[in-house]
Amino acid sequence: MVFKRRDRRPIWKIVLEGLWPRGGWGRAAQYVKHRLRRLPDSPEKIARGIFAGVFTTFTPFYGMHFVVAALVALAVRGNILAALLGTFFGNPLTYLPIAVISLKTGNFLLGNRRHPAGDDPEWLGRKFLDAAADLKDNLVAFFSDKPADWHNLHRFYDDIFFPYLVGGILPGICAGLVAYYLSVPVIRAYQKRRTSKLRAKLESLRKKAAATADEATKGE
Repeated sequence: MVFKRRDRRPIWKIVLEGLWPRGGWGRAAQYVKHRLRRLPDSPEKIARGIFAGVFTTFTPFYGMHFVVAALVALAVRGNILAALLGTFFGNPLTYLPIAVISLKTGNFLLGNRRHPAGDDPEWLGRKFLDAAADLKDNLVAFFSDKPADWHNLHRFYDDIFFPYLVGGILPGICAGLVAYYLSVPVIRAYQKRRTSKLRAKLESLRKKAAATADEATKGE
């Protein structure tokens, strides 16, 4: 195939580049910004898509952020591709502070004042690992005689998922609105500058075409 990679990357390299892209997150951010600016849509619609993507990073639906961002973008009539690119706001450098903020807010709203979620990152990591192991074991149990045990998943829902879901709404909306109002003028200015450059280029081509036609007429 024409576009198939000749050198197949090993799994460890794919995972490593997912955590730290080639060139670093700074270069990845520049790429996302460049793609957002060149989207063929109004600045407001693109910014609503960015809002959807940033908001989604404050939800606990890890592994489904693209799907959730697309659905939120449809709900707010935003650009879906901008929403997908906006989810890059969530990355290994920001997920921990996002989780801490969301969990602390959720526990405060739910009245869980002395809950360890958000205060102990190691405890938070263990909860995610326990839930993942529980899910894996129960999936295996469906195809074997091993009994299913949902204890860790129940605890995960009560201690992490539900407080995260509730607590991520307010900071997610705030972060999304900041991204929206910062994006609109930047995208509008970029689109105007790009349109001006295209018009100048077209005008230059028209002048060259007219000059060529005049020379051809004189030659006759």
